[in-house]
Amino acid sequence: MVFRAIKFVAEAHQGQYRKGTNIPYISHLMNVMKTLCENGCDKEIITAGILHDVVEDTSVTIEQVERLFGKRVSTLVAGASEPEHMHNGKDGKTSWRLRKQHTIEFILHEATLDQMLVTCADKLDNAEAIRQDFARIGEKIWDRFNAPKSDQQWYYTSLAAAFEQRSAEFGEPLSKLSQELISTINEVFGRNEFSSCLG
Repeated sequence: MVFRAIKFVAEAHQGQYRKGTNIPYISHLMNVMKTLCENGCDKEIITAGILHDVVEDTSVTIEQVERLFGKRVSTLVAGASEPEHMHNGKDGKTSWRLRKQHTIEFILHEATLDQMLVTCADKLDNAEAIRQDFARIGEKIWDRFNAPKSDQQWYYTSLAAAFEQRSAEFGEPLSKLSQELISTINEVFGRNEFSSCLG
């Protein structure tokens, strides 16, 4: 299943690159897969990690995911995807904020442990990519995003707080991933930012 998913996303995400880079997008999906493997997740969670952006960022539908990989995988992929209706009918900034707020609220109140593992591994790799590029090019990194640094700071600190809150309920490996996320965003935005978010 895992290797079928790798082959599937290699084709589905063909021609896509990580934002502002010449790095093929599949590298992100492989990083998420690696994190989930290293944290002892089962093959369906790992498969969902590989597929987590395929509905949001390609022409693949959630029905196709379910048909090819099963109901549990499709449910996990759906949990990691932003609702399509939130991309429409709003200006770009409002749409971005609403979509990110939905993700935070979903993690806090609805997400299952398996869904949070996929999403936290995803956000951890995104934050790590920002950390690495911030160290390399500095403040110019924020030019590549749809929202300014202040909004990205709100989003990532709120996400980290949400994962940390839920990890108190579920323990390992979610608590380990959430602490890695906190550490990474602290390097990007400064340690005081996460503390003030929680306060």
